[in-house]
Amino acid sequence: MAVSKEDILEAIAAMSVMDVVELIEAMEEKFGVTAAAAVAAAPAAGGGEAAAEEEQTEFNVVMTSFGGNKIAVIKAVRSLTGLGLKEAKAAVEGVPSALKEAVSKDEAEEVKKLLEEAGAEVEIK
Repeated sequence: MAVSKEDILEAIAAMSVMDVVELIEAMEEKFGVTAAAAVAAAPAAGGGEAAAEEEQTEFNVVMTSFGGNKIAVIKAVRSLTGLGLKEAKAAVEGVPSALKEAVSKDEAEEVKKLLEEAGAEVEIK
């Protein structure tokens, strides 16, 4: 029995956020690609010089390390994302992980500040 695209989409829609993140990571590993590379390459290919002149308005907050105080970082992740304890712990232990995507520069800076105060190492991309 062949699995249709709709069956796959329905299965993904029924998954928790952390299960989807794990699925994406497994697909990236299996196929040797990264989701971030495709997003970053798209504007450069189509925009040329015009894209280089535009100011970036959406930012992703990526935690690269949880540092020495994992519990404080998990608490900070929970308060920022609204994730449950299990999902927040998985996000912290699965670094690097994007905690906020397509947010304003001000929000990205605020998230970075809170996570760094908890002991995490964070990048804004």
